[in-house]
Amino acid sequence: MPAPKRGRRPGQNETRQAVLEAARARFATDGFTATTIRRIAADAGVDAALVMQFYKSKDELFGAVMSVPPEALDRMTEAWKGPADGIGERVAQAFLEVWERDPRTSAPLLAMLRGTIARDQAAGHMRDFIEARLMRGAAAHLRDDHDTRLRIGVAAAMLVGIIVARCVVQVPTVADESLETIAATAGAALQELLTPTEQSSGTGRQPAS
Repeated sequence: MPAPKRGRRPGQNETRQAVLEAARARFATDGFTATTIRRIAADAGVDAALVMQFYKSKDELFGAVMSVPPEALDRMTEAWKGPADGIGERVAQAFLEVWERDPRTSAPLLAMLRGTIARDQAAGHMRDFIEARLMRGAAAHLRDDHDTRLRIGVAAAMLVGIIVARCVVQVPTVADESLETIAATAGAALQELLTPTEQSSGTGRQPAS
């Protein structure tokens, strides 16, 4: 039996910080989808069960890496609840609110968004963050296939573009409008992307006859 380690036992805060640092490095290297709790735990030198004690899910851990409160993640997921004919506007509203309404959420996200201009790693985090939230919500509405991933990718690009236009570049015609007006305008296009249609197939929409 190996001799027990000597010295002061790491406290909970130190262990939590080690998990966060391991998660940050793993997400940056592997991306959100390929990263697992087991890999993060191994990198941090702790059990996977301990990671789950600190964070309820990989989503919550990802949010912690980016300093996003869990309730903000929940708000973006809950936007998918309700009638299907309102999904587009609800999703647009929820995403824009996370970036604009709560400084606890908006400050770290805007810092990361600005960092995407100079750092590929930051761009990867931002892409993963947006697409992961949309994919989670879409799971109950769309098939998990190439067409859905394409739709989610285009929707993510639209949302990022709107946020950049409003919060970074500040394009007047977009930045000067209310959040509700932008959400309603973008919602119509997002509705087409985020809800299934009878013409939808694994390779995209069929051309109109």
